[in-house]
Parts: sequence; structure tokens; C-alpha cells
Amino acid sequence: MIGWLTNEQIEEVLTKNVFGHIGCNDGFNTYVYPINYVYDGKYIICHSQAGSKTEIMRQNKRVCFQVDEVKNFMDWKSIMILGVYDELENERERYHAMKAFIDRMLHIKINRPDLLPEHVEKEHAHMQPIIRPIIYRIMIEEKSGRFENN
Repeated sequence: MIGWLTNEQIEEVLTKNVFGHIGCNDGFNTYVYPINYVYDGKYIICHSQAGSKTEIMRQNKRVCFQVDEVKNFMDWKSIMILGVYDELENERERYHAMKAFIDRMLHIKINRPDLLPEHVEKEHAHMQPIIRPIIYRIMIEEKSGRFENN
């Protein structure tokens, strides 16, 4: 059976996941990037290094965000959000956004280590010098969700 998720089901999927895809458009091409995120009940909060993704979103703030939960090809949930890119410049907002990230990732590391890639620990051992990340949120304008199950 294929159907529409309720708002409560959409909220549940957004809250319990941390990996999604963001879509943006430069006026000619559409790009889709994998990202990790935190959902605070109001915004999708993300971070990134400076690059093509952030440059595109600065030019065209309309974005699409998508999260999937897939058990198999006949048992899945998919959420799509349409919204607006909002880069956080205020130090207090940046602090609270990064705190939400750290708290969420620590919770996952302790309670759900299966959600973290095995190579994360090794990659952190070889990190480059810290560069100030770009912290942004997606201001949600529209949410929808579909599912299929037996």
C-alpha cells in the first residue's frame, strides 16, 4: 500500500533521522547534496564548509530537503520539505545551532552507534585545521511525506 504520511509521522521521521539530501538550483542546473542535519521542531539545521553548495544557496535561497527511511523496496518512508536557506550570522544563534548538533550526535553515538559511519573516528584523527563552518537552517514552508508498506 502506498499512502501519505500524517504530520505526526513526518515529524517523527524528521526527528529521529540525521542524514538527508538538500537540493538547490543555480538558475541552470539543479544539485543534490547529502548532508547531516538536526531538526528542532521548527527548522532543519545544517552546517557546511564554504563551497559551491553554499554559494548556490546564497544566490537562490529556495531549497528542497529530503529524508528517506528505507527498510526495503516495499517498505519505506520519504519526506520532502520546500523551504528557504537562512545562513546564521548571529553568534548566539550559531552557538545554539552547533550545540543542538553536538547534543544530537553525542546522543546517537551513545545510543545508536549503528547510525554513524565506521570511518568517522578515523577521519577525525586526520582532520585539517579547524575552519569556521557555515551554519544555516532551512525555514520550512511546506512538508509532505509518502510511504509504502505491506
